[in-house]
Amino acid sequence: MTGEQDDWPKLLGKQFLFAPLAPAELERLLGFAHVAQFRAGKAIFTQGSPGDSLIVVLEGEVRISAPSADGREVVFAVIEPGQSFGEVALLDGKDRTADAVAQTDCELLVIERRSFVPFLKSNPEVALRLLAVLCERLRRTTEQVEDMLFRDLPSRLAKKLLSLAATSGERAHGGFRIATRMSQRELGTMGGMSRESVNKQRRQWQLGGIITMDHGCIVLTDERALQKLAELEA
Repeated sequence: MTGEQDDWPKLLGKQFLFAPLAPAELERLLGFAHVAQFRAGKAIFTQGSPGDSLIVVLEGEVRISAPSADGREVVFAVIEPGQSFGEVALLDGKDRTADAVAQTDCELLVIERRSFVPFLKSNPEVALRLLAVLCERLRRTTEQVEDMLFRDLPSRLAKKLLSLAATSGERAHGGFRIATRMSQRELGTMGGMSRESVNKQRRQWQLGGIITMDHGCIVLTDERALQKLAELEA
């Protein structure tokens, strides 16, 4: 864990939400904040708990999810360093709409609602950017629901792998390597698929030369084939 307070203004200043703020405004905002640390697997908050803070990831990854009607977990997003979460309940003061769990050891910057809401009133450009963040999240969730309703499993999985490659991929020998290690269960929950189904499809694609595995990470060796699958609907 870094815990270096001098780095916080630079980290927040790079974030879309706080980019318009002057250094003095960032310092004022940080005056309201405190740091919290969570070990991997620990719940940061749960669905239904009070929405009393905005949280920015300083280090680590946070999984945002909710239980489905049949008891399985549906993952909406994985929040990485420099990104924020908890905005919905922060604005309306109501209960959290999802669970937030530390996917890795995490260091988080927590800004309480009682301080952040007055800050928004005096910084309307930040409020407008927050609306844009929320709209993007809503579009992403809507897209996930549509994928689960209208796409078959190979199409959903291909689209998810390509998305992961775009956000955390790197060129490697023989293809495009997804840097984020993710279990078959975690990959399945992000697309509403069972671990068994993901494992079966992964083996088929390995035999077909579409993907390979490299020290627990997936390497896309035939991106064109995955793109064709991602364009198909059930």
